[in-house]
Amino acid sequence: MDESFAVDANHNSSLTAFETKNRSASFSSINEGIKAGQKIAKISVIALISIGIVELIIGHISGSVVATADGIDSLSDTMISFIVYMGLRIADRPPDRNFHFGYYKVESFAALIAAIAMVIIGSIILYHSYNSLWHKSEIHQPILTMGVLGVASIISIYRSARMRDIANKYNILSLKADAKNSIKDGSASVIAFVSVLIATHLGVSQMDAIGGIIIAGYIFSVSYTTLKQSSLILVDSWQKPKVTNVIKEAIEEKFREDQIKIRSILLRPAGMVIFAVIHVEIEGNKRLADVELLSLQIEMEIRSRIPSIKRVSVIPHAFTGRNQK
Repeated sequence: MDESFAVDANHNSSLTAFETKNRSASFSSINEGIKAGQKIAKISVIALISIGIVELIIGHISGSVVATADGIDSLSDTMISFIVYMGLRIADRPPDRNFHFGYYKVESFAALIAAIAMVIIGSIILYHSYNSLWHKSEIHQPILTMGVLGVASIISIYRSARMRDIANKYNILSLKADAKNSIKDGSASVIAFVSVLIATHLGVSQMDAIGGIIIAGYIFSVSYTTLKQSSLILVDSWQKPKVTNVIKEAIEEKFREDQIKIRSILLRPAGMVIFAVIHVEIEGNKRLADVELLSLQIEMEIRSRIPSIKRVSVIPHAFTGRNQK
C-alpha cells in the first residue's frame, strides 16, 4: 500500500482522516473561489454604476457621442457584473433533491446571459454611433471630458486586473467573462479619450462617432468568446482531450501492478469544477473490499493530479475472458 494515500484496508476500506482532509481542502478551495468572486463582482457593480453615471452626465454636458457610448457601456457592464454576482451566489448552494450535482453550472449560465446582454448593448451603441457619424457635432468641455474618461480607464483596468487574477486562480468562467468585459471597459475608455482628443485638437469631428463604433466592435468580440465557452459547458462538451490522456496515463502508471485497464474516461465540465466517470477493468476474483479500496485510491490519485475535478466516480468491471490470465 502506498502510504501517500493513507487508506487502511483493515477498516472496511474506509477513508482515513488524510483523505477526508484532502476532500475538504478541495471543497474549501472551490468555496473560497466562489466567495472571492462574489466580493470582486460586488465591488465591480458599485464601481461601474458610479463610472457610468458620471460618464453619461459628462456626455450630456459635452455633447460627446463616444463619452455617452462609454457611459452606456459602463452601465451595461454593471448589469453583467450583477448577473455574474447572482450566478456565483446561486452556485454556492449545496446539492439538493432537484440539483443532485449542485448549482455549479448556474455560473456558466450566468456567463451566457452576460454575453447575450453584451451583444444587445453593443448593437445599441453601434446604431447610435453610426447615426451620429453623419452628423457633425461640437464637443464642449473637452478637457473635463478627457479627464473623466482617463480616470474611468484607470479604475476599470485596475479592477479588471484584480478580477482576472481571481478568475484564473479559481477557474471561474463567468468571472473570466466579467474580467474580459472589464478590460474591454477600460480599453473603451482609452479609445473614448483618444477619440475626443483627435476630434477636438485635430479637427476630425467624425472620430467621436468612430470611437463609439470601435467600442461596439470590442463588445462583440468579447461576447463571442464568452458565448462559445459557456455554451460548450452547458451542453457538456469537453474541449481538452489532453486531460483525458493525463488521467489515463496516471492510473495505468500508478496501478501497473494491479493490472488495471481503462475502459473509458468521461469528463463533464460544470463551470469551475469537473465531474469524472472512470470505467476500469480489474481482476474478477478480487474481494469487494479490495475493489472498493482500489476505487478510492484511483479517485485520490486523480484528485491529486487535477484538483479542479470535484467528483470522481470509479466504476469497476471484471476482466473479460480474453484478458484473464
